[in-house]
Amino acid sequence: MSKAKSTPMTPTAAARIQSGQAKVNGGKVAKGSFAARAQATAARNGK
Repeated sequence: MSKAKSTPMTPTAAARIQSGQAKVNGGKVAKGSFAARAQATAARNGK
């Protein structure tokens, strides 16, 4: 099995994920959820 090429998390992608999560959960994004972790990763990547 070959390794997949890693794509860094961008703020745009993180916002899209977080938006979808918030729509499903009445405007809330749970602490520690995938959406929250994606946002934190995008902030660390600084893109």
